[in-house]
Amino acid sequence: MDNNKKETAQVKKKVLTEEEKALKIKKLEQKKLSKATKVKKKKKDRNEILSDRIDSRPFSEINELKIHLRSKKKKRVNRSLGGDIALFVFLALAGTVSLLPLILTVNNAFKPLDELFIVPPQFFVRNPTLENFYGLAEALGSSLVPFSRYLFNTVFVTIIGTFGHVIIASMAAYPLSKFKVPGGNLIFGLIVYSLMFPASVTAIPHYLVFNALGMIDTHYALILPAFASSLGLFLMKQFMSQVPTELIESAKIDGAGDIKIYWKIVMPLVKPAWLTLIILLFQSLWAAAGTQFIYREEYKMVSYALSQIATAGPARSGVLAAVSFIMILVPIGVFVLSQSQVMETMAHSGMK
Repeated sequence: MDNNKKETAQVKKKVLTEEEKALKIKKLEQKKLSKATKVKKKKKDRNEILSDRIDSRPFSEINELKIHLRSKKKKRVNRSLGGDIALFVFLALAGTVSLLPLILTVNNAFKPLDELFIVPPQFFVRNPTLENFYGLAEALGSSLVPFSRYLFNTVFVTIIGTFGHVIIASMAAYPLSKFKVPGGNLIFGLIVYSLMFPASVTAIPHYLVFNALGMIDTHYALILPAFASSLGLFLMKQFMSQVPTELIESAKIDGAGDIKIYWKIVMPLVKPAWLTLIILLFQSLWAAAGTQFIYREEYKMVSYALSQIATAGPARSGVLAAVSFIMILVPIGVFVLSQSQVMETMAHSGMK
C-alpha cells in the first residue's frame, strides 16, 4: 500500500510539472505575440505618419511654397545695424565712382566746344547741344566710303565671330568635360597656358598665317581668331564640368544621342557661360579696328572710321566726344540685357 501511494504521488508530481511547463510555454507564446502586435502597431503608426506627410500637390506648387516659406524666415546676420549702414554707404560710393567715367563721357558728348576747353574743367554740361553729332554726321557724309558700309562690316564680323565662337567653344568643351579623351588633360593644360599670351604676342604669327592663306584684306582675318579664342573654351569647359553626369546617362538610356544631349540638355544648363562669352566677345569685336590685317577702305570697321574722323586736331574734340559716346553705347546696352538674363539664370538653375 505504501508503495502504491508513493507511485501515485510521483505520477501526480510529473503531471503537475508537465502542466507547469505547458503554462510557461503558453505565457512565453503570449509574450511573443504581444511583442509582435506592438511592433506591427508601431509600423502602422509610422506608415500613417509618413502617409500624412506626403503631399499630393504638384511638384511645382510644393517648390514655390518652400521658396515662399524660406523667404519668410529671417536669416541670421552677424553684422549690426551700424555695420549694415557702413556697408551700404561703401557700396554706394564704390558704385558712384565706377559710374563717373560713363557720366563724364555722356556729358562731354553734349558739351559745346567752349565748355570742353574751359579751365577748370566742368564735370556736368551747362548748355547741352547736338553740334558734336552734327559735325560727326557731316564728316561721315564727306567720306569716300559710306558710313553704312563701315557699320555693315562691324555688325557682320561681330555677329559671325561671336556666335561662331560660342558654338565652336561649347562643342569642343563638351567632350573634354564629359568624355575620357586621350590626352584631354594635356590639351586643357595647353588651353590654360595660352591664356597667358596677350594679343600683341600673337599678332605677328597671325599675320604670317593669314598672309600664307591669302586672307589679308578679308573679314576672315578678324573672324577666325575670334573662333579660336581659348578663353571661351576654358570657360565653357569649367561650366560643363558642373553638369551632373547622371543626367547625361539617363538621357542616353532614354535614347538621346550626343548631339541632342549637347543641344537640349547641356547648353541650357550652361547658359550663364555662353551669355558671358557673348558679352566679352561682342565688346572686343565691336571695338576692333583690324588695321593690321585690313587695308582696303571698304572692308574697314566703324571704330577705325570714327577714330580717323576724330583725329583732325582740337577743332574735332567735340566730334571725338560724340564718337566715344557712340562706341560705348551699343556694348553697354548688350551688357545690361545679357547681365539681367545671366542673373536670372543663375538664380533658377540650382547649380553651384
